[in-house]
Amino acid sequence: MAKKSIEILVGGFVLLGLAALLFLALKAANLAAFSNGETYALKARFDNIGGLKPRAPVRSAGVTVGRVESITLDPQTYMGVVTLQVKQGVQFPRDSSAKILTSGLLGDQYIGIEPGADDKMLDPGATITQTQSAVVLENLIGQFLFNKAADAGGGTGEGTPASAPAKP
Repeated sequence: MAKKSIEILVGGFVLLGLAALLFLALKAANLAAFSNGETYALKARFDNIGGLKPRAPVRSAGVTVGRVESITLDPQTYMGVVTLQVKQGVQFPRDSSAKILTSGLLGDQYIGIEPGADDKMLDPGATITQTQSAVVLENLIGQFLFNKAADAGGGTGEGTPASAPAKP
């Protein structure tokens, strides 16, 4: 009888472990929030969306207020058009700005909305006009290396002091 109770205990522990793995997988895929609450759509245009993905969070003041629904390319302007689904109870002024931010140094990207000061609010389906694209780490490293290479070259010629007078 004791053997059977141990087997049941081990089985329960395995089921608990599987449930924990399922929870972690849903959290990692941004699917843990199964909210079917009312939302409205907003759009934002970015020059570069970096690694932003659909279902990424939309945050304001660190609070998740929505999700990224879709990301498309505008064939006329060649800009990334991001469609956001924002919770119905959250309204933003018309002069609000949207930025693509990163969680931590190398974390996932999300949209951060900074409210403006306008009295009128964004209508459902409106476009946020003030945007800031994602900071691409590869571009920053490339700029840093290019600047270091230019500084090392000095631009004065090899072996010639920078303060040497020019010969007539």
